[in-house]
Amino acid sequence: MSEVMTQETADTIHMNMIQAINSAMDVMMERDPTVVVMGEDVGFFGGVFRATAGLQAKYGKNRVFDTPITECGIIGVAVGMGAYGLRPVPEIQFADYIYPALDQLVSEAARLRYRSAGEFIAPMTVRSPFGGGIFGGQTHSQSPEGIFTHCSGIKTVIPSTPYDAKGLLIAAIEDNDPTLFFEPKRIYNGPFDGHYDTPATSWAGHADAQVPTGYYRIPLGKARIARAGDALTVLCYGTMVHVVENVVATLGIDAEIVDLRSLVPLDIDTIEASVKKTGRCLIVHEATRTSGFGAELLAQVQERCFYHLEAPIERVTGFDTPYPHSLEWAYFPGPVRIREAINKIMKD
Repeated sequence: MSEVMTQETADTIHMNMIQAINSAMDVMMERDPTVVVMGEDVGFFGGVFRATAGLQAKYGKNRVFDTPITECGIIGVAVGMGAYGLRPVPEIQFADYIYPALDQLVSEAARLRYRSAGEFIAPMTVRSPFGGGIFGGQTHSQSPEGIFTHCSGIKTVIPSTPYDAKGLLIAAIEDNDPTLFFEPKRIYNGPFDGHYDTPATSWAGHADAQVPTGYYRIPLGKARIARAGDALTVLCYGTMVHVVENVVATLGIDAEIVDLRSLVPLDIDTIEASVKKTGRCLIVHEATRTSGFGAELLAQVQERCFYHLEAPIERVTGFDTPYPHSLEWAYFPGPVRIREAINKIMKD
């Protein structure tokens, strides 16, 4: 936890990721009267996953309010709020629903600072559950992070633990640029090893589920070494961190697992140092393979670490198909495919 920039209290309690996200918004709303929360059912209902539960009762309907079912309207209003001095935290109920707001995010929020020569900013944090693993089907399971990492002017953050979720969300809300904060909903209530028949465990006993009750922030653009090792570097984020951890444990391989946490800005220094140390690299993400963020990672590792590589870089990703409801667990990068990729790298 050495990366924490500021922490006002050492008191910690056990939280799952939903509770940590709720705590982050609570802390920031109490500290900063310009922070407002908005979205479909985020008020009285507390959000479809209850991430905003209790906030409207505490801070009132002027600061935590429901919106119509119009994603382009939600984000468009948030851009205007940010330009006039507020710090909106809009929720898009599922990441799959974000596409109607693409123009507002890419053409307005991302460019506002540059277009106005710094006169206006868009200090907005767009929260959205993303990824599969809950039988949500095609319209509740997508991983669209690659679309936004391609767009200059937007930051993209994906936590993998309750501790990181709170610290990163606070940092995102305080940031003066628009941030997409994608929350892997499969691990809202506990880690997950990738097996269809393995129930989600709780965060009980997990070190990163002990979360400070007050204010702290984790700087954006700083990766976390989830597991140190010397034989192989695995680059991953979100749910895949836990899947990879379980595979590495069963194989008994001395792998270093780098939890990226922030895709933009990217901690390329930590990635480069790890790959140069191990000489091997595996990239794992849930999103579609073609033009997925793993392709960017592969290119940057190749550019910086070519003469240190002992084997070709491998990727394990989702397939180039629409998200298949009935075949979700075949699509989901799981232990079998990750194990095969590791064995292939280590044999080269």
